[in-house]
Amino acid sequence: MSTSQPIVVGIDGTPASDRALEWALTEATVRGCPLHVVNAWQYEALVDWTETSAQRETAASEQLVEQALQRATRGGIEQPEIVRRSLRGDAAEVLESASEGASMLVVASHTDHRIRQAVLGSTSMHVVRHAHAPIVVIPVTDREHAEATS
Repeated sequence: MSTSQPIVVGIDGTPASDRALEWALTEATVRGCPLHVVNAWQYEALVDWTETSAQRETAASEQLVEQALQRATRGGIEQPEIVRRSLRGDAAEVLESASEGASMLVVASHTDHRIRQAVLGSTSMHVVRHAHAPIVVIPVTDREHAEATS
């Protein structure tokens, strides 16, 4: 099955998003379609207490994408066309927008704690409701869940 519609995967540097990237990479290879690797970043000059610049945030995002791809493609022989995208904005909104025209959107679920999701919100919950393409949510592992709650 070959398609020109890309698979879009959202990453944030966590082990869960690395697993989502690996899954999306394999799926794009099997389908013969491009893979768009997206990292969303935010910078608000008036409230950025770290005194960084938007250029530094962009560079950090681009480096995060590159390092994740290096980990995911290590040892892989066949790879799809890969498009690296570092986009400024709220992760949920960026991924919702990036899903337009995609064959699917892949994200990692970072928590299964219902109260935390209700209070803090969740990127994966947002895109499940609002994305413009089918969604694949890669669940956290038991180890990742235990580390997040300790």
